[in-house]
Amino acid sequence: MAAMHLGCSGPAQGSELVDRLEHRKSLGSSSRVHCSHSSSSSSFRAGGHSRRLRLSSPGLVRHRRRKPVSASKNSSSNSSPSMDSASSNPSSDVKLVNGANGAVLEDVPHVTDWLPDLPTYANPLKHNPAYVAVKQYFVDEDAMVAKDIVVTLKTPGEGIHFRRAGPREQIYFKADEVRACIVTCGGLCPGLNTVIREIVCGLWTQYGVRDILGIEAGYKGFYSRNTRPLNPKVVNDIHKRGGTILGTSRGGSDINKIVSSIVDRGINQVYIIGGDGTQKGVNAIYEEIRKRGVKVAVAGIPKTIDNDIAVIDKSFGFDSAVEEAQRAIDAAHTEAESAENGVGLVKLMGRYTGYIAMYATLASRDVDCCLIPEVPFYLEGKGGLYSFVEKRLRENGHLVLVVAEGAGQELMAQSFKETGGLDASGNKLLMDVGQWLCSKLKDHFTEKKEIINLKYIDPTYMIRAIRSNASDNVYCTLLAHSAIHGAMAGYTGFTVGPVNNRHAYIPIHRVTEKQRHVNITDRMWARLLSSTNQPDFLKYDKVMDAKRKKEAASTPAESPPASIGTVGGEHTATPENGIPRGVGLSGVTENLG
Repeated sequence: MAAMHLGCSGPAQGSELVDRLEHRKSLGSSSRVHCSHSSSSSSFRAGGHSRRLRLSSPGLVRHRRRKPVSASKNSSSNSSPSMDSASSNPSSDVKLVNGANGAVLEDVPHVTDWLPDLPTYANPLKHNPAYVAVKQYFVDEDAMVAKDIVVTLKTPGEGIHFRRAGPREQIYFKADEVRACIVTCGGLCPGLNTVIREIVCGLWTQYGVRDILGIEAGYKGFYSRNTRPLNPKVVNDIHKRGGTILGTSRGGSDINKIVSSIVDRGINQVYIIGGDGTQKGVNAIYEEIRKRGVKVAVAGIPKTIDNDIAVIDKSFGFDSAVEEAQRAIDAAHTEAESAENGVGLVKLMGRYTGYIAMYATLASRDVDCCLIPEVPFYLEGKGGLYSFVEKRLRENGHLVLVVAEGAGQELMAQSFKETGGLDASGNKLLMDVGQWLCSKLKDHFTEKKEIINLKYIDPTYMIRAIRSNASDNVYCTLLAHSAIHGAMAGYTGFTVGPVNNRHAYIPIHRVTEKQRHVNITDRMWARLLSSTNQPDFLKYDKVMDAKRKKEAASTPAESPPASIGTVGGEHTATPENGIPRGVGLSGVTENLG
């Protein structure tokens, strides 16, 4: 059961709880529950009017817990807060509501948390001819989405729940008072323009909003660039293009300047599209707005092509990326099977997680081996990559190898005695595992005096820049509309996404506290191993320990090795490190045999 109605409960049991739930129904399905933190009384908001109810027992109690603060990131109170420092030191608590059967609602902030006397208005969708025929179009305020849907008969309904996304009967913004803005941050991803388009068209056609701005060049654009007006005509066909019409940038910015710009421009709805770092910025902006006590709703739309955002089912652009990655794999397979001892090597995106590589491998069925960051691999010895490549070439005469960009970083660091720095977003600069594997495979087969025809394809920037496919276009529409409905209903400081195939409003910390990784003990990875019959590299630790001992026992009288890395998209490979200059960023290498 992905979505459910969560009745708040405390120590009360049996008929008392039933009476309470029945009383809630009498207030109407559009009522919003405020559970008091300090006493057993509760505030119910219905139709824009708030009234207090005194309960005979401490039920309907909202429990609050403080989010952990990273001491290393705290900034001085005299300095202007940065994106990192502000997001790591939240001023408000997580809102938790205990429900029946062990269920817990992890709620998102609302503008009435600091502006309790705001009026409400009837949702104009009530009179929209496109929606009047929809049965129960408005979402009940106690409709929740379960974070985990696999349960046992002994524990049904237990665990964390999120507030279900969708339109509410009562909203907190009138169309003629809304001034909305949209900003895109971080790297490119298929679907960015679709999200922009659907936010604009959704606000315009569903709620009658006419004042919508585009913030250019990411977060810094709030105070260093001009804005551009957006309307359905401007964004009509942008979903047919890759990239973002607003431009983008990486890196943190001054939160005070951003919020001051929002307030000075009279903006009261902010829609921010970006990855986990960007979502930390969403939280930082919300915290500063709450601190200033202004009526501004801030909504985040999560974006990462790697699909490494926690909690949500998947991120937009991922389906398009997998589809385009298959084209590169098909090309590598054609090249490999057309040559003697042909090896097609494809490097795909996946800095910390191998979802694109794994799904593209499963979809292709032409891949012989898939290497991802979650599974360390080794080259030499029994069960290593070299012996597998040799075996597959003897059996089939060709081989296709897919590697995620974050795979093998520890192995390369040991080879070159060097690690990369950080980019503007705080991400680790990776050494190029694709070129490194090209060099290693070439050297190995040269030593064995065997021929190998290796073709290397890196489609990274081609994939990032494509337009989104049909599946992602539909998904981006749902994300955009969910964000609009949430902001108009007064929710703020949230990110939106599908949880078990039901869209929900998710607290920011849930998607930023950790990254999502491929579960290599899950059935999906087992399916890949079954498809490729590749080594599982379970002896990695044993093999690497033996290698380190062997190196320590040898005489350390060698000159410092050259490094290989990627800085700003430019590869620093040189002939000294054994990697041919002919290996390009995108395309096919020359014959390395």
